[in-house]
Amino acid sequence: MTFLRRFAIRHCSLSRGLGALSPASLGSVTLHRLGVEKLPSRGRPFTGHNDTHTSWLHTETPESVEVDLKRLDGEDTGIAEVLMCRQKAKNALGRVFVSQMRELVSSLHHDTAVRVVVFRSLVQGVFCAGADLKERAEMNHSDSDLFVHGLRSLMTEIALLPMPTVAAVDGFALGGGLELALACDLRTAANSAQMGLIETTRGLLPGAGKTTRSHMRAHTHQLPSCHLSLFGIMSSASFPLYILSPIGGSQRLPRAVGFALAKELIFTGRRVDGQRAVDMGLVNRATEQNSDGDAAYREALSLAREILPQAPIAVRMAKEAMNRGMEVDITSGMAIERMCYARVIPTRDRQEGMAAFIEKRPPRYTGE
Repeated sequence: MTFLRRFAIRHCSLSRGLGALSPASLGSVTLHRLGVEKLPSRGRPFTGHNDTHTSWLHTETPESVEVDLKRLDGEDTGIAEVLMCRQKAKNALGRVFVSQMRELVSSLHHDTAVRVVVFRSLVQGVFCAGADLKERAEMNHSDSDLFVHGLRSLMTEIALLPMPTVAAVDGFALGGGLELALACDLRTAANSAQMGLIETTRGLLPGAGKTTRSHMRAHTHQLPSCHLSLFGIMSSASFPLYILSPIGGSQRLPRAVGFALAKELIFTGRRVDGQRAVDMGLVNRATEQNSDGDAAYREALSLAREILPQAPIAVRMAKEAMNRGMEVDITSGMAIERMCYARVIPTRDRQEGMAAFIEKRPPRYTGE
């Protein structure tokens, strides 16, 4: 694992051009531009965690790689990892970092081959340090507004990924770093990790995902009126024909831990460790840190492997039903659930699940 971490970190620090990388040095690791260009391999295959092969996605620009994508192969095919590797700035949310992550997240939105996404850091002791305050101080008001708009869009796009997402918090996740983790569906943490929405200590409030009215319109989900009418629901002020996507830290934290506790954490800017975080419901699992510093990642990978064999369309529809349903009243939420359920009925995976149960064998889901 130590060798793998060093290799991955070295990869992320290279130029985005392919010229600096030799096929011989990469073995069977494949470098992709949107997952299509493969380098030949020689010698013994390079293998990732648990003997799974990996493939990397990045674009060919002069910028250094601060965020990359790794697709696992073998028994872990269907798991993708978003790798944060901005070493010197501790994965701070700067222009290049946010731009590269938005590019990768966008590439995942319509990728039906990916069933689970794990967000992890390759920077020892840090998940994401939050805003890049040095870079932000050099921006004028217009540049700052544009950048924050992009950052808010990123958080929304992560939350809107159709497949389950898991944040592996192996170190500090502060301010925007915790907001990034909160945009994921599930979170694992090392007991030694430190998490907090500390914006009030800097004269701000949590809001990397907060959105303006114009931005809300750009990120709403249209629910066809014909579908709604099937369940007796008509467009109205109480139930418009769109469901707003979740917003930022001041909204997601209360949904995760409850309003009273969220207010206490935000008002005080308090940091909590992994064990306290799991006790309050901020993370799903916490574990003792290991010598490689990636215990939360290993726990996240274990969780992803539990999700992987389940019917992917059913899992996506379950996520859709829960995310949309929590934003509306229970009656409207039940209607959303019925719509999502209706989309699962005609799938081959549903038929396979029933057949596997009758034949007393494990199901083989294909996502169809």
